Amino acid sequence: MTLYERAIACLARREYSRAELARKLVAHTEAAEGVDPSALIAAVLDRLEAENLLSDIRYAEMLGHSRAGRHGSLRLRQDLRQGGVSEQDCAIPLAEAQASDLEHCRTVWQRKFAALPVDLKDRARQTRFLLSRGFPGRVVAQVLKGCADEDWAGD
Repeated sequence: MTLYERAIACLARREYSRAELARKLVAHTEAAEGVDPSALIAAVLDRLEAENLLSDIRYAEMLGHSRAGRHGSLRLRQDLRQGGVSEQDCAIPLAEAQASDLEHCRTVWQRKFAALPVDLKDRARQTRFLLSRGFPGRVVAQVLKGCADEDWAGD
């Protein structure tokens, strides 16, 4: 199986960023004399991009949609950076994630806890959980404060 065919097989399963696919293909380059493996991989990736089979923008959008509702914009930004996506390519998915952070954070909180923190220890536990999911601190504080205001208003 050629390197190009292997790349196509990977992309048939899911989207990859250019950097992720390059890391995946490195293990499959054969050491031939006079051939630079990184140049060979770059040529394959350039061909895939020219054929519109590989796109960092499409990867960023896919990752944003798959993480929506479970993780916050900070986690998405970190995952996109680890995937090697440029700031320019991930701007739109990050803006969408930031716009829905409050709604998604509230949903995650309700699914996990559904009860207000009764003391500082419980509040810290809930805060740590939401922060670990990649929601910004201001959003977490707003959710915990907002949920408290809504529940107390109903009493």
